[in-house]
Amino acid sequence: MELKETALDYKEISEQLKVLTDPNRLMIIEMLSCGELCACEILEKLHITQPTLSHHMKSLSESNIVKSRKEGKNTYYQLNQEEIESLNGFLQTIFKDTENCICRG
Repeated sequence: MELKETALDYKEISEQLKVLTDPNRLMIIEMLSCGELCACEILEKLHITQPTLSHHMKSLSESNIVKSRKEGKNTYYQLNQEEIESLNGFLQTIFKDTENCICRG
């Protein structure tokens, strides 16, 4: 990994991590780990208002952590598994001493 690419990855990943610093968003992520859910199901379990949920889902969607689809009046959400795996892989890498470590560049 070149330093220029790494800097871009750090910026993108840091934005995603900022989104995950909210306790409600972490609970939403955990709920979605069980599978796709309708917004109404998330609302029911979190006991938050619809505008608050919309705010959280917008942040999660814009960070590419969650995907959504409309079906009639309902919106369904699911984790973006590719993005979750990428984020997890990046975090695994920076917590280890590797050949690609920034200190070796």
